[in-house]
Amino acid sequence: MEQSSLMNSPKKDGDDDVPVKDPVKYGELVILGYNGSLPTGDRGRRKSRFALYRRAKANGVKPSAVHILNTPQDTKAVHSRGQHSISFTLSRNQTVVVEYCHDNSTDMFQIGRSTESPIDFVVTDTSGGGKEGEDPSIAPSTISRFACRVVCERNPPYTARIYAAGFDSSKNIFLGEKATKWKNPDGHMDGLTTNGVLVMHPEGFPEDPKQGLWREISVCGDAEGESSALRDGSLVDLCGATLLWRTGEGLMRAPTLRHLEALRQELNASRPQCPVGLSTLAFPSLPRSHSLEERQPWVYLTCGHVHGRHDWGQRPEGVEMPGEGEVSTTRRECPLCRTVGPYVPLWLGCEPAVYVDAGAPTHAFVPCGHVCSERTARYWAETPLPHGTHAFRPVCPFCSSALSTPGWTRLIFQGPID
Repeated sequence: MEQSSLMNSPKKDGDDDVPVKDPVKYGELVILGYNGSLPTGDRGRRKSRFALYRRAKANGVKPSAVHILNTPQDTKAVHSRGQHSISFTLSRNQTVVVEYCHDNSTDMFQIGRSTESPIDFVVTDTSGGGKEGEDPSIAPSTISRFACRVVCERNPPYTARIYAAGFDSSKNIFLGEKATKWKNPDGHMDGLTTNGVLVMHPEGFPEDPKQGLWREISVCGDAEGESSALRDGSLVDLCGATLLWRTGEGLMRAPTLRHLEALRQELNASRPQCPVGLSTLAFPSLPRSHSLEERQPWVYLTCGHVHGRHDWGQRPEGVEMPGEGEVSTTRRECPLCRTVGPYVPLWLGCEPAVYVDAGAPTHAFVPCGHVCSERTARYWAETPLPHGTHAFRPVCPFCSSALSTPGWTRLIFQGPID
């Protein structure tokens, strides 16, 4: 995606986070499962990706005074000062309040489900097909209203750190009596949020990526064995949506939307054909790749043979015409090799940030049919993401469909016979 298209529009009147000429770009957070944009379109603070730029004026905060309070009146008195604070309720009669003061060396960005002004990036639950729920009130969200915050150093190397929970409209983070909390050896309090924020830091991303362990991040980032510093390729799970962090430097090496479009045109220029109908196949242009077109390539996922859409060889009934991110349960017999398996349309992966290289679109995820490079397909098929509270599973990064094993198939195109 081109640099100019990544600029954030102001999130509200008077916002000082409007990029200036040649701004420092800390990086981007990309929600997995939306293939480049939300189904209803990216608007304001609600979008599929959020670029973090150095603010015109620092808004970071850092711990300052610590108060041990024994009465609710004391707590109200501290909170009325209008400073950022984190409250740790130890018992009915004791609360530790850590006050925060301004830090002119960092910028803070907050992520959560709330649309209130402290939230910079509004994130809602991602369903397993890349589609947003039609009515969020029907299914209660598991993403916290103030889920987490990212704090970026304003000076090189511009390290970004993530912390569980965000400050609410009263500039407070509140950990109730039942929340897990502890005092570190240095005397500082820390704790975990109810829904939890999990982070996975890969090694060697994207050149030779190796998955790391999923760890829960604490409110103050001081938990032993955890690292709150984000790396290029770090994954952040908010218990309902998973975000990918790409550093500004990493994005400069990543493929662009223009490059993906060039790969599409190159593939179409080779004039792949349906081996039975002999019609020429073509992937639709990227902005229009959300609805089926007449020359759309289809694939037998078991064997990888690419065809045009046809009606022969049907086995059990299923979804006959799936849209992008929807999975057909129709099983067909491939007319070339007699292999029986799912038969689905192919969709180009349009989110450049999830690619680990700029290779040709040669592989498709199973069972959704999203197409990308071989290395990209292998990486995501081997990367389990949190599913619920006790399970992990690999998903397609373009639509969030759960992948089967091995999760991808190599595409076999037939060229023109003339």
